[in-house]
This record gives sequence, C-alpha cells and structure tokens, in this order.
Amino acid sequence: MYQNVTTNLLNLALSLSDALDLGNAKLFQRQIRSAFVAWQLGRAACLAPEPLRDLFIAALFHELGAVSPDEKLALYMGQAQNLEVHCVRGERLLQTVPIFEPCASIVRNHHRSWRDWSGPIENQLVLQSQILFLADTLERFINRDQYILHQHEELISRVSSLSDNKIHPLVIDLLKYVGRREDFWLDITSPRLYSLLLHSAPCRGTEVELGQLIIISEFVRNLIDFRSKFTVTHSAGVSTAASMIASLFGLTELEAELMNVAGNLHDLGKVAIPNSILEKNSKLTDEEFAVMRQHTYVTYMVLSSIGGIQQITEWAAYHHERLDGSGYPFHLTSKKLGIGSRIISVADIFTALAEDRPYRQGMNKNDAMSILNDQGKKRFLDINIIELLKANYDQIHALTSEAQEKAMNTYLQIY
Repeated sequence: MYQNVTTNLLNLALSLSDALDLGNAKLFQRQIRSAFVAWQLGRAACLAPEPLRDLFIAALFHELGAVSPDEKLALYMGQAQNLEVHCVRGERLLQTVPIFEPCASIVRNHHRSWRDWSGPIENQLVLQSQILFLADTLERFINRDQYILHQHEELISRVSSLSDNKIHPLVIDLLKYVGRREDFWLDITSPRLYSLLLHSAPCRGTEVELGQLIIISEFVRNLIDFRSKFTVTHSAGVSTAASMIASLFGLTELEAELMNVAGNLHDLGKVAIPNSILEKNSKLTDEEFAVMRQHTYVTYMVLSSIGGIQQITEWAAYHHERLDGSGYPFHLTSKKLGIGSRIISVADIFTALAEDRPYRQGMNKNDAMSILNDQGKKRFLDINIIELLKANYDQIHALTSEAQEKAMNTYLQIY
C-alpha cells in the first residue's frame, strides 16, 4: 500500500511557500511572486540550471526567518527594525535540510546592498543574492490595488533609483530587459501564478523520497512551532508519540514513519493564526476559538495540494475530529476516521496535556490519563488507543520528552 512514497519537490516547495504567506491577506503569494521575478531575472542572466534552481528555492523561502505574521508584515511595510535577524534565522533553518542547504547563503544575503559586497557581480553568490534583493524589493513596491500595467514603468523607475548603491546596475538592466514584456508583469500579479510555476519552474522533475520528506517535515514543523516559545516542542512530541503508538498498535515500520511525518505537519495550518491567540495565557473567547478552528482546515488544504501524500494529509488534518462527529472542521464520524487519524488525535492531546502551556504547568500521568479516559468514554477519542497509551505511558512519555528536548536545543541554536 505504501511501497513508493514520493512527492514532487516543486509541488512541495510551492505549497509550503504559499502556506507561509497565509497569515495576512496583504502578503498573499508574496514569496511566490518574488520567486517568479527571481527566476525570470536568473534566466535572463543565463544562470546554469543548478544555480537557477537554488535561486528560485531561496526566493520561495526568503522570508521564512520572519516567524510571525506581524514580523512578515513589518518587512513588507518596510518597518522592520533589524533586517539581519530574519536573514540569519532563514539561513540556519535552511541549513537543516540538505536539499535546501545550497539556498541558505542566498537567503542570508538577500538584503545585503551592493556597496557592502567586496566580490564582483560575476561571483555566483553575489549575483544570486542581488537578484533576490531586487525581486523582493520589486514585489514590495507593487501596489496591489492598482492594475499592474498602470504602474510597471514607475516600478522600473523606483527600482532603478537603487542602482549602484543597493543594487548593481547589471541586475537593474536584467529587470529592464524582462520588463519590456507585458506578460512578465501580468504573470507576477496573476491569480494563476502558482499553476504557471508548477508547470514551468525549476526542479519540476525532482522527486522527494520518504527519507527527504521526513527531514523536510521536521523543517516545516520548526517553522510552525518556533513561532512561539509555548509551542516550540509540541509537534516534535506529537510525531514521536504518534509513531510509537502506531508501532505498538501493530502498524508497519513504513506506516509508523508516515505517522511521524503527519505528526510533524499536523499543525501546519497555524501559520494562519495570529500569535496573540497562540500565546494567550487564558481561555480563548468564542471569537478567538472560531479563528483557531480554521487551522486544521488550512492544514488539509495546503497538504492536499501536494501530490503523493494523501494518507499523510488525512492523518495530519483530522486530528481535531471526533468519533461522534462533534469535532472540526469536517465533522467526520468514526466511519470516516482511520486508525492513523485516531492515533494522531490521541498523541496530540497527550502531548498537549503533558507539556507546559501559557496558562498551566504540564500535567502528571494520572491527571492526563483521567482526561483522556473521559474523552474516550464520551466517544471523542478511540478508547483502544488510549488504553495502549496507558499501558506504555512511561516509555512513550520518556521518548517524547527526549524528542522535545532535541527540538528545544534546535530552537536555541537558531533563535
């Protein structure tokens, strides 16, 4: 059933980049649009396929070091106090993924002005970084409320004013060259840009195997959980607990690995949730909880756009569904909830109860199991999985704590 778990790298990268810009409507497709511009300028500069691919991927993730929607909005509005912070974070995060590591230095230098480089523009890293600098700047200059062909000449003029001081004249000339074509500008602002890139952009022929997918899922987990000091270790705990419960339940080694990926990705939708809600140290209001309930829907929509991981998608996105149909967002019942989704649900609540939260300390074994047993009796959770957790609680808790400590160490190294 799971003999060849692969997914397309371009599809995966586009979907993740798209998701990271969901925190504010003003930022919709910001990184994807920047990546398109960087790709077009890189082609005009006659970059070889591999450097062009690295530039494109770097552009897709160039703001990943800005961990909250507020930080991203400040960058977009030109109000960030220290541009170095998110560049350094982005570099460190990308360095944790071998397939993305060549992009890390580009992200590290994408706000570095031309006057601060000592090497020539012909140096590959200098050229890539300067192209991304221009792409990011151009996208930020675009007025989203004005038709693009009513402003494109002014955009070229504004970017050209940065020549010599911030952006090398050669890179400005690349923009002038590609900017002669109306389709360049129309593509940037097209609602179908994702589809255009999916069918034409670099690395579309590269497949990601399960081993790489696990590493990338840990990278995504860190992007989500590291937004708040209160969620730093949560998904690391969920993925470890879920994969161990899966093994104890009798699922195959491969299925346990897929469960690990699902656990890492289960809270992906929290990219759309403001930090003011994630970090609130008291009970959420009805209005705030209504906002929170979208996170599993967003998880499903993002992951379902990535081919080859449908089972992972369901396991990850259904973790707040209940066997009696009272969960969210799809109100699925036991007939539609497979064993993987049931395991993730128990692992998620177990981890949440055992860890410290803004409003309480982590619960001990008896208190945590009391709540889980109550939810099993109410047919919210699968009682069989709860009993399995109870029988192996100390072992699962120990391994979960170890994984969470490792995640915390990674957080401290990056932030």
